[in-house]
Amino acid sequence: MEIIGLEKVHKVYRMGQQEVKALAGVSVSFGKGSFWAIMGHSGSGKSTMMNVLGCMDRISRGRYILEGRDISALNDDALSELRLRRFGFIFQSFNLISQLTVQRNIELPLYYLGWDAAQSAERAVSLAGQVGLADRLNHRPTELSGGQMQRVAIARALANDPQILLADEPTGNLDTATGKQILELLTQLNRQGKTIIMVTHEADIAAYAGRRLHMKDGLVERIEGNHVEAD
Repeated sequence: MEIIGLEKVHKVYRMGQQEVKALAGVSVSFGKGSFWAIMGHSGSGKSTMMNVLGCMDRISRGRYILEGRDISALNDDALSELRLRRFGFIFQSFNLISQLTVQRNIELPLYYLGWDAAQSAERAVSLAGQVGLADRLNHRPTELSGGQMQRVAIARALANDPQILLADEPTGNLDTATGKQILELLTQLNRQGKTIIMVTHEADIAAYAGRRLHMKDGLVERIEGNHVEAD
């Protein structure tokens, strides 16, 4: 079952009088419950691809089908609502708020969704336990290791129970052993039914994904791996 479909998607950035074609007609289908790695050299279009998939950039031309719905023409407010409810985001730099505790960082998306304090706290405690941080709820990011901060970021990404997790170089700031732990956690979440799309430039990290999409010059160069979806 398809969860995301891109049909001849173009993305053009305007820099003064100059146009930069970041995506040049991408067509690809992401199955529900699949695990993808997007790869490519700098300038290949992989970061733009991630921004488009996460509704952070609007496409210039083509069609974006999300869970059977054409969202290509939605305005910024509607796309923001989709980001909040349908996606979870994991960043290389963690993007945690240093003044907030682990619990408050995890709760943040729920605040914007209008959850009450008791519900939010219960959800945050549950997720912290799921990522192995039940004993760190009252710590702040500066009191955590890099791997622990990324686990907080993953818990925050799961707060709204999204179907799709987008991970941008999720192990980029971690040592090899800690990065492996984070990838194993993502693999476990994928086995639980989450669709995961990850940007990486490292082949050993991409090997954790069932499918690997290689980009070049704003186009899909090739796709490797087995097409596995959730039932």
